[in-house]
Amino acid sequence: MWKHAIEHALGVTKANIERFGDRIPHVSVDSSRKYTTNDNTEWTSGFWPGILWLSYEYGGDRAFRDAAARTVDSFRRRLTNNVRIDHHDIGFLFSLSSKAQWIVEKDESARQLTLQAADVLMKRWREKMQILQAWGPQDDPSNGGRIIIDCLMNLPLLHWAAEQTGNERYREVASIHTEQSRRFLVRGDDSSYHTFYFDQETGDSLRGGTHQGFRDGSTWTRGQAWGIYGFALAYRYLKRPELLETAKRLAKYFAARLPEDNVVYWDFDVPQTPETKRDSSASAIAAAGMLEIAGFLGEDDPDRQLLLGTVNKSMESLVRNYSTIGEEDAEGLLNRGSYAVRLGHSPDDYTIWGDYFYLETLMRLEKGVPGYWYERQA
Repeated sequence: MWKHAIEHALGVTKANIERFGDRIPHVSVDSSRKYTTNDNTEWTSGFWPGILWLSYEYGGDRAFRDAAARTVDSFRRRLTNNVRIDHHDIGFLFSLSSKAQWIVEKDESARQLTLQAADVLMKRWREKMQILQAWGPQDDPSNGGRIIIDCLMNLPLLHWAAEQTGNERYREVASIHTEQSRRFLVRGDDSSYHTFYFDQETGDSLRGGTHQGFRDGSTWTRGQAWGIYGFALAYRYLKRPELLETAKRLAKYFAARLPEDNVVYWDFDVPQTPETKRDSSASAIAAAGMLEIAGFLGEDDPDRQLLLGTVNKSMESLVRNYSTIGEEDAEGLLNRGSYAVRLGHSPDDYTIWGDYFYLETLMRLEKGVPGYWYERQA
């Protein structure tokens, strides 16, 4: 099943190279089955080159490699021209584009570009609060003291930069922000806040909230998925047992709340009716994160068996019930992704990050290729 799904994904991706040209896909709108595209301006832009690099790694087709390399040139221009990079999603942008090229090809110019990107992310550090500010300029009245759980997936860029340069300041910042996230975003019942606010003057913790979830106290499923994968990656880099334990707690919460078809709704606390939107991207991200966790657990560990069973059930449902296999001219890999249901942004559409994590998880299952969040063992 995994092989067939990958080959379908590569077929769609090959066609998309021609469809998109030099533009970058983001989401579809109004169930249009057509991706909106941009000139590399969105926080999501890294997921398309990530798909291209994974596709190239699967079979060595140079068409994928050349398209991926062209996107890296686009990211170099984006950084040079300072195009919408004043936010924390620098890791999403450059880990899956230039860092991916470094991992696959050991291209030195791609390595240098990625290190420059890490320096851009470091500018988000706010000393008083001991956080990387997610959005907005420093001292912004609304977002100046705000972290979001998504940022855990941007921190591998800083860990990688520490490894590459020997400058431990990158790792120190990533480590402190991870601990702040563990303390304030993860709740006692193993659910998570999407965002958390700190007092910009004193650094004191204020309150949890949401931006895309059902309500402030609910559990946004994609946020929970970011936490699963993000804390697992933090453990890989920092080797602190409490980080792996946190990742497992979040993963078991997620697994225990799967609906009958094993693909989650957009929020765990939203009333479930026939009209309630799903988020296939959340299930794809969580599956990738659960595989990362399972790699640290012993063969006989019951948590490992639980997580692998959950991955298999979720991915089988994604392939059979949510993928675009059999749909002529589909531009996406997964149906029924949601960007921001409560805000009315692409609530039931293609999402390029969902497509990326779906393919990454398939590649982990079929070929043991883990994506581009860390250097691979020789």
